[in-house]
Amino acid sequence: MPPKNKPSNKDRFAVILAGGKGERFWPLSREAHPKQLLALFDKKSFLQHTIERIKPLVPIKNIFIITNETQASAVRKQLPKLPRENVVAEPCGRNTCPAVSLAAALVGARNPAGTMAILPADHLIPKKSEKKFQKILEESYDLANRGQAIVTIGIKPTAPETGYGYIKLGDKLPPPKGRKPYKSRFHIAKKFVEKPNYHKATQYLNDGSFRWNAGMFVFSFGTIKESLLKHQKNLHKACEQWFKIADQPLKLNRRLKKDYPKLDNISFDYGIMEHAKNTLIVDGDFEWDDLGSWPALSRHLKSDSEGNCSEGDPVYVDAARNIVFDGRLKKNRKPIAIVGLRDCVIVQTEDTALFAHKKATSKMRDLIVKIARSKSHKHLI
Repeated sequence: MPPKNKPSNKDRFAVILAGGKGERFWPLSREAHPKQLLALFDKKSFLQHTIERIKPLVPIKNIFIITNETQASAVRKQLPKLPRENVVAEPCGRNTCPAVSLAAALVGARNPAGTMAILPADHLIPKKSEKKFQKILEESYDLANRGQAIVTIGIKPTAPETGYGYIKLGDKLPPPKGRKPYKSRFHIAKKFVEKPNYHKATQYLNDGSFRWNAGMFVFSFGTIKESLLKHQKNLHKACEQWFKIADQPLKLNRRLKKDYPKLDNISFDYGIMEHAKNTLIVDGDFEWDDLGSWPALSRHLKSDSEGNCSEGDPVYVDAARNIVFDGRLKKNRKPIAIVGLRDCVIVQTEDTALFAHKKATSKMRDLIVKIARSKSHKHLI
């Protein structure tokens, strides 16, 4: 017989953080229609794929989306089967620790015995890796429900990436007593490391005991409530207030408008994970990509003999290692010709175009700021 305390699906919740501004994939993504709402590879957006991946594990009524006021309408339109009140808009951005605190209040009000997963809305997990991801997530739910642990999913590095945080693996967790061992590999999280320089990232890659911090966490309501009380007392106080009115959307919205501007802008990693002593890391043994920039798209597009990757039908002459993305409706597309260019990103939309060297795409935020200051161009944000 299965253990009596084995959680059922009704005790599982998922909270998807979907409040990005759409800067890194401009001009295809915009503030009101950011990366998570884009359909880059098929007819479904990143957000819709995220929902599809977790539906076998979590009832649709137990899935929350935390977004912002600009994007809430578009999120609801993409997810018509999700209860309207499960899409909650932050009145202003305050990073991930306040968002997780809000998530805790929403879940705790539904089920104080609930266990929740915090997931990003815009990551890419190929179809062939979904079963592995689901197994790891399912066992993480089970482990988090049984103890007071915060479980995070770590991805084994495949390159010396400087855009990710890293987690060092500690001792392997022994098999649970009196039950079948997990198929997933759980470790004590030894330390969290901020985004490193290239030299450090290369060391972490060669070391073999570091994992990318993918921003995916699993914990019980009781565990996160206790962690907030211990490490973020102001957020714990806010969470307590939101918890009392979480089932009253209008009242909650008014309270958030009052509270949010006063909250510290702090990430969950910095606010909780770097201080917590009850953190476990599970090996994310599946293909994963957060597609953090236009150059990352080349990993998922077909390339020609010169390394040019494209979505559309460009014409190349003496060109190599370029990325070309035609985001216009097919009926509106005109040929894009590239001559003599190397290592460039070219993006065409219905109303504008981007031409950038791959190395310069790290300056996208600077570009957005400049466009926002222009009276004639700020409508493109």
